[in-house]
Amino acid sequence: MTEALQMMRKAKTAEEKLAYSQVVKNLSESLGIFLRLVSDMMGMGFDENDLF
Repeated sequence: MTEALQMMRKAKTAEEKLAYSQVVKNLSESLGIFLRLVSDMMGMGFDENDLF
């Protein structure tokens, strides 16, 4: 995501900035979904004796 933000800063045209902003938005949403999943799984109360 850092690389996409840096490239967006260097972009010259509005189209390039829009493309990079969409990449950042998609990455941010994906990270949010992943973190929500991890948070939900942590709340399930698994312990080290549980088998998957």
